[in-house]
Amino acid sequence: MEIKVLGSGCANCKRLHQLAELALRDLNKEANLIYVTDMMEIANAGILKTPGLVINNKIVSYGRVPTLDEVKSFIQNAI
Repeated sequence: MEIKVLGSGCANCKRLHQLAELALRDLNKEANLIYVTDMMEIANAGILKTPGLVINNKIVSYGRVPTLDEVKSFIQNAI
C-alpha cells in the first residue's frame, strides 16, 4: 500500500501526515507513507486544494484535515 500526503508543508498538511502515521499504527498496517511537497507533483495528482490524501493512486480526501477515524476508514477501504 502506498499513501501520499500532499501539501505545501503547512500545519494542516503536517497534521494529516501525523494522522496517517497514527492510523497505520492503530490498524497495525504497513504502508509506504510519502509526504509530497512539490507543487508540480501535487497539481499533476489532481489535488486542487491541500492537504490531500492519496491511497494507492486514488484521491480520498483534499482541502481539509479528516479525522483520525476517517483516515482509518480510508485505509481499511483501500485494502
